Formats: sequence, C-alpha cells, structure tokens
Amino acid sequence: MDKRSRNLRKEIIKIMTAAGRGHLGAAFSVVEILRALYDDVLHYDSSNPKASHRDRFIFSKGHGCLALYTILADKGFFPKSELETFCAYDSFLGGHPEPVIPGVEVSTGSLGHGLSIGVGMAINARYEKSRHKVFVLVGDGECDEGSVWEGAMCASKHKLDNLTVLVDYNKHQSYGPTREVMDLEPFMDKWRAFGFAGKEVDGHDVAALSEVLLSVPYETAKPSVL
Repeated sequence: MDKRSRNLRKEIIKIMTAAGRGHLGAAFSVVEILRALYDDVLHYDSSNPKASHRDRFIFSKGHGCLALYTILADKGFFPKSELETFCAYDSFLGGHPEPVIPGVEVSTGSLGHGLSIGVGMAINARYEKSRHKVFVLVGDGECDEGSVWEGAMCASKHKLDNLTVLVDYNKHQSYGPTREVMDLEPFMDKWRAFGFAGKEVDGHDVAALSEVLLSVPYETAKPSVL
C-alpha cells in the first residue's frame, strides 16, 4: 500500500472518528478503485461537476460513501474542510450520497438501484450521440438484489458498450461472509451469462485497475464488468 492509499485511509478514519459513525470496511475496500477512476479514467471537471461531456459515475454501494467523499474533496469538488462536518445537522455530507454534493450524480444507498439508473444514463447517452461513458460501482452483497440482475439484462438487451459495472468483491456484507449469506459463485460466469464482457483484477492494485478500466469496452456491443 503506497503513501497515497495510506493517507486516504487515515482521512477516512479521521472523519469517522469525529462523526462517531460510518462504514469503515465498505469505504476501505474501494479506495484504490476510486483512485484509479478519478486519477486516470473518468473525464470530469471538478469546477463544473455538471459539464455535459463528463463521464457519469454512480456509487451504488452508498454506505461506503466516506471513501467517495474523501476522493471528491481530494479532487477539488468541494473544500476538504467540509469533511469535518460529515453527518452534522447542517452538513451536505450525509450517511449516504445525495446529488446536492458536487460530483454526486444520484442518491444511493438503497441497494440495488444504481445499475438501473446507470442503464438509463447509458441509453440516454446513445440517444444524444454523446461519447461519454457510464461507470457504476456496486457491492457484492448488493448483488443479492434482484434489481441488479434486471438492470444487467436490460444493459445486455440494449448492447450498452458505453456502460461499465465495477463489482467490489470484498466477500463480506452486513450479515457476514457472502459465501454464507448468499453464495455468489460462480460470480463472473453469472455476469457473462447475462451478456456482459468481463475481466477480473486485484481491487487494490491501482495500476492494474487503471489499465483494465482504460480498455473498456472489453467487447463491442456488450456492457463491461470488472
């Protein structure tokens, strides 16, 4: 783990300690994924978060928002001092992301909805003949939700190769290990059966993450999953 990853995690612990709440594991497990996205992959303008040409990123596992807030502040979407107000009465940084926060596209945290919203965004991008891409980060436990697979079927039906799903496969959810709560294996086979082109990578290897994310779509006329 390099210095940047350590510092981002220290900031997450600092925010959580001050607020007395937050989901530490859910945040820690996506730090490198968000680093790769915001450092190397996503096209965005932090001074103009709603720029029409921006890539769209949906953080569907909203309970891990401490990592997202830390990255957004690091990238200048809002002052870092705002992190100190997490979950305070008058703060815009709540326990789940909302679009009032610069850089947040949609409200998330009610698990299972992010992918379907991303499908709609990807269809709209095609309709408008826009070249921007849509990325949706979901949790592995979130994939217990049937709505995730409804969204996956729709993405495949419409051949949305401008859509990429990132699955944070940390193998834990609120009730325990995923293999005990709802075993997901063979996980990649499921996504491929739903019409996705897929790749797997170490979720804490920033260089590997950036490389595979910069290569999307993995196949023409297929949505991608990582």
